[in-house]
Amino acid sequence: MQANVQEHDARRSGGVAFIVSRLATALVGFLVCGVLAGGVAYGQQETRERIEERIASGSKDFANLEAAGLDLSGLDFTGANLFGANLRGADLSRARLARCNLNVAIMRDAVLADADLSEATLFSSVLANADLRRADLHGAQLMGNFERANLEGADLREVRGGADMRNQPMGLIRLVLTSARLDGARLNGADLSRADMSYAQLRGADLTNADLTQAKLVGADLTGATLTGAALSRAEIHGAVFREVRDLRTVVGLNETLGREAAEFDR
Repeated sequence: MQANVQEHDARRSGGVAFIVSRLATALVGFLVCGVLAGGVAYGQQETRERIEERIASGSKDFANLEAAGLDLSGLDFTGANLFGANLRGADLSRARLARCNLNVAIMRDAVLADADLSEATLFSSVLANADLRRADLHGAQLMGNFERANLEGADLREVRGGADMRNQPMGLIRLVLTSARLDGARLNGADLSRADMSYAQLRGADLTNADLTQAKLVGADLTGATLTGAALSRAEIHGAVFREVRDLRTVVGLNETLGREAAEFDR
């Protein structure tokens, strides 16, 4: 009888331990998923005042900064390390972010209108739905999610947005500009090879000498865009609109595009 009780207690104890173990595993999984989605914050939420004090003291280290939804408009972060910063929904309009390390930063829904991001690095960063109207991204490295971002009138000259397959053994990380608004943007000399620009609005954009090799331009609207010397070899252009395009005859690789028969050109 005593042996049966002991066996029952052992089983119950083992069952409790099993349940606790499963709950712990589930919790860890939830936290990891939350971090990847930019939804879980581990650090202390900063205030504008504390950030201004750190800038005034000469600090350039803002790695993993927690500033979601904060008003940071006009602040000067030039050359700062903002790796992994949580800036979701933050107001960074007119902020100076030139040469900043913004790799893996979460900037979904952030306002960066008129901000200076020239020569900044944004590798694996999230800027979906961000407002980047008239922002200066000249020479910046863009290798993140800009889905539905507003880049109207932005300076994207010589941006480095080309995906390099040689350094990506675990899968392709590339610039995503699906459904982004790039009307009137300057993309002169931009490396956009393998970028996903499906359904992007590029009306009146300047793509002079831009590299769009193997880019995805399905359903993109390039009405009135300038394509002088642009490279489109093996780009996907199904349903893309090329009405009133300037210097279409100078485009390199137009005959090698995929889906040309389903794209719209002037007759």
